[in-house]
Amino acid sequence: MHAKQFSTKLFLYPAAALFATLTAMAQAPGAGGGAQPQQPMPQQPGQTTSPANSPTGMPTDPTAPTQGSYSDQSFVKSALENSAAEQQLGQLAQQKSPSEDVKKYAVEMVRIHMQLDEQIKPLAKHLGVSEPKGPSKKEKQEIAKLEALSGPQFDEEYIRVMVKDHQKVVKDFKNQAEITQDPNVKQAAQSDATVFEQHLRVIQEIAQKHNVTVEDKK
Repeated sequence: MHAKQFSTKLFLYPAAALFATLTAMAQAPGAGGGAQPQQPMPQQPGQTTSPANSPTGMPTDPTAPTQGSYSDQSFVKSALENSAAEQQLGQLAQQKSPSEDVKKYAVEMVRIHMQLDEQIKPLAKHLGVSEPKGPSKKEKQEIAKLEALSGPQFDEEYIRVMVKDHQKVVKDFKNQAEITQDPNVKQAAQSDATVFEQHLRVIQEIAQKHNVTVEDKK
């Protein structure tokens, strides 16, 4: 019996709406610091289904995980570590940023990466990968650095970290899609690379708005 393909629809559709919403927000005048009241993000179509209840398409026997290649296992572990870091950084930005556009971006990063976890965890189980307990050591250092900042300095560093992080993630996901022999990993990496490219474009627009210069890594 052939394993079903890994489903990425759960993550892709909300992210497309995120891109449209945040792009409009990033281009709107006066989105920086100020006393503007924070407006709730519009409810997106198709959000009535809980991520945890969405089908994953993964093998149904949890007692017989597939032992994937070292590259696939390392990729999945890194994706989960990065997701944990993005959520912690997003929560921090909601508390410390003085800018509404940065806060709204942070809110969406937390939500989207919670959905990503629900997508990647079954894949980790499929590959026999133990879920990491949190961000990597390097990512923890970035979080600690941001915890010590406030005001415009916090925004500048958070934006810079988000741009660099998404540049790296897009590259890593595209590379893994090319080298993996596992069709589940390939589909997830290809689909999510597209999503992260959308996130990258939005945060690059926010960076321009806040006059934050970040080296464009290809």
